[in-house]
Amino acid sequence: MHPHAQPHRPAAAPAWRVPDWQEAEDFVRLFHTEQPEQPVPFGTRLRQIRESLDHTGTYRHTHAELEFGARVAWRNASRCIGRLYWKSLRVLDRRAALTGAEIHGHLLDHLRLATNEGRIRPLISVFAPATPHRPAPRVWNAQLIRYAGYRAADGSPVGDQAHTAFTDVVRRMGWQAPGGWFDVLPLVVQTHGDKPQLFDVPRDLVLEVPIEHPEEPRFAALGLRWHALPAISNMRLSIGGIDYPLAPFNGWYMGTEIGARNLVDPDRYNLLPVVAGLLGLDTSRESTLWRDRALVELNLAVLHSFERAGVKISDHHTESHRFLTHLAREEAQGRVVPADWSWIVPPVSGGLTPVYHRYYDEADLRPNFYLDDEARALAEGRCPVAH
Repeated sequence: MHPHAQPHRPAAAPAWRVPDWQEAEDFVRLFHTEQPEQPVPFGTRLRQIRESLDHTGTYRHTHAELEFGARVAWRNASRCIGRLYWKSLRVLDRRAALTGAEIHGHLLDHLRLATNEGRIRPLISVFAPATPHRPAPRVWNAQLIRYAGYRAADGSPVGDQAHTAFTDVVRRMGWQAPGGWFDVLPLVVQTHGDKPQLFDVPRDLVLEVPIEHPEEPRFAALGLRWHALPAISNMRLSIGGIDYPLAPFNGWYMGTEIGARNLVDPDRYNLLPVVAGLLGLDTSRESTLWRDRALVELNLAVLHSFERAGVKISDHHTESHRFLTHLAREEAQGRVVPADWSWIVPPVSGGLTPVYHRYYDEADLRPNFYLDDEARALAEGRCPVAH
């Protein structure tokens, strides 16, 4: 852990908003409709919430409500293709943790439990919500595990270029940056009454997979690797009008997230030219389809490497069929399945997957997850002005 050195501008704490009564009522009605065997009847629970809102300006979810709300938020996440297993989401109630050290400890527990030695488990850790008297805690990082980004002395990129600005922020806060291609960034935890604090992520909690190709041995010489756990940490969980700005959650990776985005996007690792060169492809013109050929081989390497290491991952064809299974199950229950076509269709061979050839409902159903402008700014290394 390092002491905080103030960035250019102080970051605003996640603000409290008055819980909307209609949202609260709709959520409790949904909860009791889908899980009717509850110790407190629906009408009684509504009266409890109404009284709490009138006297305190907020209300507290029971553990059962929190668990149900987090799972349904995953079910309603329109940009996620992997929702078939929404009922299996394990929910950890961390609302009692208020200090930076407590929160950091629970975040490390999340990494340990979710990674599960490669047998990735869907998991969410829900921390305290904002209240009229106390802002909610939060983590500035977009994910619990991300790699740093730098610029070498000659201006050439090193590491994940999406996180160069954030890396600069944590270096000003005291982080001793190793300067490598795959340096795990520290966590920035912000709690009420304290300055944001840096906490290191122990390397033994970060399971990483070396990337090798099943047929091209020169691939290993690139020294590529990726972490096993995609744990999003800057999205606000909204349940029944209550906001939980710190609710990190994870599933497991779909291969294209790594092989077609993280390692490929020009503002990330931009490795397609490197892979094309290694494979001896003709890059003199686009019509050779060198980008497509390099992309497929890189994605093959990612899937092969994770499977060889015993780390759970899925390919985009399998996941597309699973999503249609989820769609059919939900429609059989009479439920709408919101989906953003541009996110559901994989970034590799989209037209070869069944999710490409249909339309989807676009709806903002709640509970749900939201990425606020302020959280996005912090993850990008831009500190918003406190209001």
